[in-house]
Amino acid sequence: MFVEFIRNNKVVAGILTFLRVYLGYQWVTGGWGKITGGFDATGFLQGAVSQATGDHPAVQPWWAAFLETVAIPNAELFTFLVMWGEFLVGIALILGIFTNFAALMGIIMNFAFLFSGTVSTNGQMILLTIFILVAGYNAGRYGLDRWVIPFLKAHNPIETRRHKKEIATV
Repeated sequence: MFVEFIRNNKVVAGILTFLRVYLGYQWVTGGWGKITGGFDATGFLQGAVSQATGDHPAVQPWWAAFLETVAIPNAELFTFLVMWGEFLVGIALILGIFTNFAALMGIIMNFAFLFSGTVSTNGQMILLTIFILVAGYNAGRYGLDRWVIPFLKAHNPIETRRHKKEIATV
């Protein structure tokens, strides 16, 4: 009942628009600050790995192993992905285009930051993003998704073939 309400109600769509734009602004400002500020993820990644020791580590050993074997050797790539990922997720959320995909990428980044021992606003952003993800299309109703999603559905070759097949069997 709640899921149907959050997915279909137009008033909820307005509230979700506010949440979406707020989250988008957070992502854009974070990403833009990294793009223009000479961000390098190497120090952050090494700091996260150093927190994977002791009885109650802030970073779990499995995540530290990932950071050591994959992220640190490719720190330049991860630097690029973080700064541009944050910026582009923010733009997409503000504009309401590909809202669900942007929210999914945002929540993945938030979890990666949490796994790396950074709390900050990540928990709050995850909670708000969950509402956007559960709402589905309704989260982008008052954004560019209002036009983009129907257009893509109408021009999807798989759906077109399926529709023609359904008509042929009737």
